[in-house]
Amino acid sequence: MENKIKSIEVIGSGCANCKKLHELAVAAVKELNLGVKVGYSDDIQKALAMGVMQLPVLAVNGQAILTGSADLEKIKKSLREQGGEEDISGCCPFGGDCGCL
Repeated sequence: MENKIKSIEVIGSGCANCKKLHELAVAAVKELNLGVKVGYSDDIQKALAMGVMQLPVLAVNGQAILTGSADLEKIKKSLREQGGEEDISGCCPFGGDCGCL
């Protein structure tokens, strides 16, 4: 399946939680082999324009998908739900259907 994710961005104020979400998003993108750069913005107006009142925000293709703090697995799950497919070739003999991923 083609990767439907074209852009990923973390929007935050520069606080520790915002920086942590950015670091985790970068790690998730790398683990999922999405090949997309994770941007960072401290433009709070951008988050407000998305209708979000809580920071940090993880946005995919300009749409908020997560707010507040999150762990790596939650970020990966959210990215998969947005169409980011994990490259499992050679990794799982069952194509990932066994639940090992």
